Amino acid sequence: MHGRRLNMKIHDSFPKYADFDPQVPVWCVTPDRPGCIHRFFDTSPISPSGRYLAVFQLPFEDRQPQPGEKGNVCLVDLETGKDRVVAETCGWEPQMGANINWGGSDHELFFNDVNTETWHPFAWKLDPLTGKRQPMEGTLYHASPDGKWLISANMATMRKTQPGYGVCIPLDKMRRNVGPADDDGFYLTDTSTGKTRMLASIADLINQADPPVLIDDPKRQEIYGFHSKFNPQSDCLMLSLRWFPATDEPRWNMFKNDHSAVRFAWFTIGLDGGQMHCAVGPEQWIKRGHHATWFPDGKRISMNLNIDRAGLRFVQVNADGTGLCKMLDDTPGSGHPTVHTDGKHLLTDTYTMEDMSFGDGTIPLRWIDLESGREEVLVRINTQQPIPDGVMRVDPHPAWDRMWRYVTFNAYIDGTRRVFIADMKDLIRG
Repeated sequence: MHGRRLNMKIHDSFPKYADFDPQVPVWCVTPDRPGCIHRFFDTSPISPSGRYLAVFQLPFEDRQPQPGEKGNVCLVDLETGKDRVVAETCGWEPQMGANINWGGSDHELFFNDVNTETWHPFAWKLDPLTGKRQPMEGTLYHASPDGKWLISANMATMRKTQPGYGVCIPLDKMRRNVGPADDDGFYLTDTSTGKTRMLASIADLINQADPPVLIDDPKRQEIYGFHSKFNPQSDCLMLSLRWFPATDEPRWNMFKNDHSAVRFAWFTIGLDGGQMHCAVGPEQWIKRGHHATWFPDGKRISMNLNIDRAGLRFVQVNADGTGLCKMLDDTPGSGHPTVHTDGKHLLTDTYTMEDMSFGDGTIPLRWIDLESGREEVLVRINTQQPIPDGVMRVDPHPAWDRMWRYVTFNAYIDGTRRVFIADMKDLIRG
């Protein structure tokens, strides 16, 4: 087993990114492999030892996938500069790829796939160094940091509200949830055995959360699970529900077809399946907000929220729904924010359509002092891709490694998606 490294080595063959004078060292770590992305802002693609990078390679970049089309799971050796394809999969979409997550060591890499004969999605546990693999009964959205568990909503229904984050199957194979389903929800997989069980049903969350979720006439809503995230301590989870009014005919891709009809809520629950809380309910989300995730302490949640209806702000809330407040009074929120483990700084990116972007396709990685409000643009880089399709957009998704020193992010450079790593050592020293 590869142990944790104190100093990650980045091979000299990886080109430095120098445009717009970055304030930290930045390398392109997929220079020769087009169409690559890393997963999300809450998940490091860097392996536990610090040696490898796991990325997804889209087979094309000019359209959304059709059911059964394959992409590549790729392994980059940061020490040697070499990369290779370690698996193919049909279980992907453009925003999150195959939801690639590392487990507890460099010998555990998890990703989704789809059986195209049954259109049943499932996850693989792969040792990328030997090729040995084991199928899991359930699917993967997020792996616990200790590698013992996978959590996932129904990956096949995520496209009901928003394509890009789950798996692609034929629309007529998607189940429909009218009312709070007691046989669909969030599924926990034991990675040692591959066995899966339901941790919490949609009905459980709707009926048992304290404080309760404020949902109008739930029996007349289509309700689906979406994001699910372990805290860094691997003992508590954030689970998100989305819902919209049921009509006579099934609907999907509601973000495109009727975004204003969709409502949201974040719940928290212990790994033991105990007390459920509605941490951020629809009465807050309706003000406009996005991208919640755990603080490093595993007890609080950060997100963007238009809390005062005066523009997005960075806010925090306790896992039980108490203590909702702004982190900074006047600093605009944006992108995918995470609070550093030092408790003093926040890192985020910006969508190209947000006010903090530069208006030419380039966006900043923002480094914000939570005590003074002082802000720096660490990196300015292009994320605008030429296809007028929001599902195919390129989000940086800046993600900290497990040592809270290196940040991996996506960009669109030289006509393709590429993955970059920034070394934040000089900013977080002391």
